[in-house]
Amino acid sequence: MTKPHDVEYRLETRLVHEGHQRTPFGETAEALFLTQGFVYESAESAERRFLNEEPGYSYSRYSNPTVDAFEQRIASLEGAEAARATASGMAAVTAAMVGQVQAGDHVVAARALFGSCRWVVEDLLPRFGVACTLVDGRDLDGWRRAVRPQTKAFLLETPTNPSLEIIDIAAVAAIAHEAGATLTVDNVFATPLFQKPLALGADCVVYSATKHIDGQGRCLGGVILGSQEFIETKVQQFLRMTGPSISPFNAWVLLKGLETLPLRVERQTQTAAYLADALHDHPKLRKLTYPGRPDHPQAALIKRQMSGASTMIALEVKGGKAEAFRFLNALRLIRISNNLGDAKSLVTHPATTTHQRFTPEQRAEMGISDGLVRLSVGLEHRDDLLADLACALEQV
Repeated sequence: MTKPHDVEYRLETRLVHEGHQRTPFGETAEALFLTQGFVYESAESAERRFLNEEPGYSYSRYSNPTVDAFEQRIASLEGAEAARATASGMAAVTAAMVGQVQAGDHVVAARALFGSCRWVVEDLLPRFGVACTLVDGRDLDGWRRAVRPQTKAFLLETPTNPSLEIIDIAAVAAIAHEAGATLTVDNVFATPLFQKPLALGADCVVYSATKHIDGQGRCLGGVILGSQEFIETKVQQFLRMTGPSISPFNAWVLLKGLETLPLRVERQTQTAAYLADALHDHPKLRKLTYPGRPDHPQAALIKRQMSGASTMIALEVKGGKAEAFRFLNALRLIRISNNLGDAKSLVTHPATTTHQRFTPEQRAEMGISDGLVRLSVGLEHRDDLLADLACALEQV
């Protein structure tokens, strides 16, 4: 994006224009480069390209003009020096963690993680000689006690999926750095609009771009962001050699999704706040948790750490699994799905879907009861959503 040297465009403007390099055809929308490989003017040029002595592309598993545009735009939004896109959010989490460690190393992670993220650190990494310790992410002393001489990386998500607990990023980053370790933050629930982990001291941020960044149920994608040094030394070679690459088409879809991200997320958050206030004292709910309410247990930390709330609400229905299922099955507008951040409002029962592989005791540690329902608020009219939720709760 070309601009006068003395102009720093605001976020909404950058999300429309950043990374757009027009071809000689002068297209208004970003070009989509659906190509596996690229040709060279000569054998000498190909050699220089592979030696990184000449700029340009060689293979879309390594880099691609459309993917580059998406990476530049999301990096501008996040305030990161560099970004690398991946085929899915879990590809991003796996690459970010595996790229930082080797046999004999140790990882500390918050135990309240998305089920697949916890599997990476608790099951996958130990297969290759990397030990893991899980802690209550809210307990700063717990992070300190877990540190070993071999500790190389910390991992957390905040707000947590699905219980919406908040972890102090700046404090955990300080503990990690004192131990000579890095901190990776899964920032999906906050979105890059409402929380800036890198500015709070994190070394790496990961997203499932499938969620709010696409936000319209169309494609999978992930992204890893950090300093240029972090991306080049921890991530780039792993991605290049193992190939969890995003397709140019998916990158193009996500690139277009970024253009409307602020409009969608701000509207969804406003509606979520409205629903949370309207339903908070409902007699059929044991508890309602929403990061935008002053009664959230960590409201003071939220005010310091986040510039907005969330599109997500955690509802605990009285009566456990049976009544939670009765509530879910009574919904007519809101659909049951394990996705989130979509234009359509979606609900899921974490204990039997995203976190079903855990024992009841493990789920309890993560704040996941049999009555917990995760609600992702979409773009429908707020009163239509409220009516659907209220009618369904009447069936409980």
